Amino acid sequence: MCYHCSHNVFSVITNRHSKIDPFKMLFFTVSFSSALQHCCLLNNLFWQVYPVDKKSFRSRLALLIVNRDFDDPDMTRYGAEKDEQNMEHLLKELGYKVFKYTNLSGQQIDEAVKEFSQLQGLSQTDSVFVVIMSHGNFGVIHGVHWWKNNPDEFCIENIYKHLNSENCPALVNKPKVVIIQACRGNDMVEDGFRTHKEKDFISLLSCTPDTLSYRQKESGSFLIQYIAEEFNKFCHEDHIEELFRKVSFKFPCVNKRQMPTKDRCTLTNRFYLFPRP
Repeated sequence: MCYHCSHNVFSVITNRHSKIDPFKMLFFTVSFSSALQHCCLLNNLFWQVYPVDKKSFRSRLALLIVNRDFDDPDMTRYGAEKDEQNMEHLLKELGYKVFKYTNLSGQQIDEAVKEFSQLQGLSQTDSVFVVIMSHGNFGVIHGVHWWKNNPDEFCIENIYKHLNSENCPALVNKPKVVIIQACRGNDMVEDGFRTHKEKDFISLLSCTPDTLSYRQKESGSFLIQYIAEEFNKFCHEDHIEELFRKVSFKFPCVNKRQMPTKDRCTLTNRFYLFPRP
C-alpha cells in the first residue's frame, strides 16, 4: 500500500474513533498495509501462472517415442523398456493421453512429431510433453536403421519447428516440455531435456557437455528414474522448474559421475501440473 492509501485509511478510522490511541492506530495501519502488500504479491503471482483448469487437465496430450531395437544388434538399448514403462505411467498419472510409438526410423520420428503437432485436441490441452528416447549424437536422434555408413537420423530442431507458434498455433502461450534421451557424441546413452528459442519451452540437459549419462539394464536411465520419483512426490505442490531443480539435486547425492544442467528456458510464467483447487 502506498503512503497516500495508508494515510487515507488512518484518517477514516481516526475520524470515526476520535478517542482511539494513535499509537495503536499506527500499529494497525502498518499491519494493515503489510497485509495488503502481501495480498498484492499473491495476486501478482497468481497472474504469473499458466492457466490450468479441470477441463484442460482432463484433455492433456503427450507424445512418447522409444527406440529399443535397432538393425544393428549391438545398439540394442537394454533397460529402455523400464524407462518406457516409468514415463508412460507418470504421464498418465499427470492427466496426459499418451500417443506412443516404438522402434521408428528417423523419417518416421519426424512424421510422428508432425502428426502430433496437428492433432485437433491440442486446442483443448493446457500443455504438452514430447518424450523421445533413443541413441543419437549432438543435435540428432538415431532411427532404428542407423549404421555408421548409413546414418538414419532425426534432427532435434524439427521438434521445435513443428511445435512453434507458426506451425502449431493451438499451442501458443502453452507450456511445451521436451524430454530427449540420446547421446551427444559419446558411446553412452544420454538422457536430457532440450529446448529452443521458441516461447514457452522448458528444458534440462541430463549432463554437462563432454560428460556421460548412464542407463542401467534393470532399472533404466538415472534421469527417468529421478523424474518419476520427484514428480510423484512433489508435482502436486511445485511448479515444473522447481521439479527440475529437485531432479538435478539428486544427482550429486546419488550419482556423482553425472550432473544435469539447465539449458534454455523460455517459460514466461510458472507451470503447475495440477489445477488450483
